Amino acid sequence: MARKIGSRYTAHQILGRGSAGTVWLGEGPEGPCAIKLLREDLASDQELVGRFVQERTALLGLEHPNVVSVRDLVVDGNDLALVMDLVRGTDLRTRLERERRLAPESAVAIVADVADGLAAAHASGVVHRDVKPENVLLDMQGPLGPGGSHPALLTDFGVAKLIDSPKRTRATRIIGTPDYLAPEIVEGLPPRAAVDIYALATVLYELLAGFTPFGGGHPGAVLRRHVTETVVPLPGIPDELWQLVVQCLAKAPASRLRASELAARLRELLPMLAGMPPLDVDEPDADTDADAAEEPREDPSAAPSAPDAERIRRRGAVPLVPGAKPDSNRDTHTSMRVPAPDELAGGARGTARAPRATGAPRPGSARHRAAARRRRVTLGVAGVVLAAVLGLGAWWATSGDGGSAPPDDSNHSTPTSP
Repeated sequence: MARKIGSRYTAHQILGRGSAGTVWLGEGPEGPCAIKLLREDLASDQELVGRFVQERTALLGLEHPNVVSVRDLVVDGNDLALVMDLVRGTDLRTRLERERRLAPESAVAIVADVADGLAAAHASGVVHRDVKPENVLLDMQGPLGPGGSHPALLTDFGVAKLIDSPKRTRATRIIGTPDYLAPEIVEGLPPRAAVDIYALATVLYELLAGFTPFGGGHPGAVLRRHVTETVVPLPGIPDELWQLVVQCLAKAPASRLRASELAARLRELLPMLAGMPPLDVDEPDADTDADAAEEPREDPSAAPSAPDAERIRRRGAVPLVPGAKPDSNRDTHTSMRVPAPDELAGGARGTARAPRATGAPRPGSARHRAAARRRRVTLGVAGVVLAAVLGLGAWWATSGDGGSAPPDDSNHSTPTSP
């Protein structure tokens, strides 16, 4: 199954498939490596090949302990590939799927590592444009950090920029993963370093809560929330940490911290987070379209079944590591229409969907409808009882002693003067 990639590399086995191509475990002059072989339709695009070559110097010059380095770019016939360091570990999405959410200390330590990597990239003039848990790798062979976290490395630098060509994405399209897109991208502005900070703050929120602040439902609804809604507070985390999250999720790019500032501030907070358990919050209510699709159960008061729990799970994208899971329902490069200004303005303004209390039913679900019926029946019975009590009280008040009727004065004449 081995195949040659250019003249210097051999791809031995597939580690997984992603939206942009196939990841192989490879061998080169410097030893084992990860080879991301882009799709054939991308390799046949001459404009993309030209951009690929133009980005070579910037991508090869990005070296940092928290960045998966690009060793080489290969253009050979129908092969278009990035040769990268091989990280022995897993990706952050896989860990999230296993643990659902992380303890604050571990989450902050991981995000601080990624912020350090972004700071180096931004200093070199490189914007990642697709920061998300799938693109964060955890080096299981590295030393443990605060909260028992493994060193985190950001990967897939340059892939979004390479594929985002004017030919492939017109002015009415945007590139990225909906949950992590900064508002300025949704509004059609060019991506700057601040979009990475917004995406990383979204990742931090997700690590703490187990869900993204504006995700859920149709991609168009997600995009609108990024522009029109404010983030809902998470109970149970220190105010200093929450203020950092809010600042980096600001709608205005200039209000967000720089990557180096974010990394430093996060590390300052690590001592106060030591020993804190993961937060105890439930995922917020799903969108109406998702709720409408839910099948009613025979027992409305029963807990969600296994298929329901599986329905809300999110699979991870393919990392450049052994044992990766195939594909993702959150494509790295999802092309979507930019909402018109009137569509964005027409959305509900205010705060985003609030997390539900643990065990509370989703509005529109079978459990929620059954609970509403029970409340209506209870209120109806209470109304009947109240009306009966009031009627009885009125009758008693007018009946006098023993229940006899009051005297009728109409049959008695009034004395007159002689």
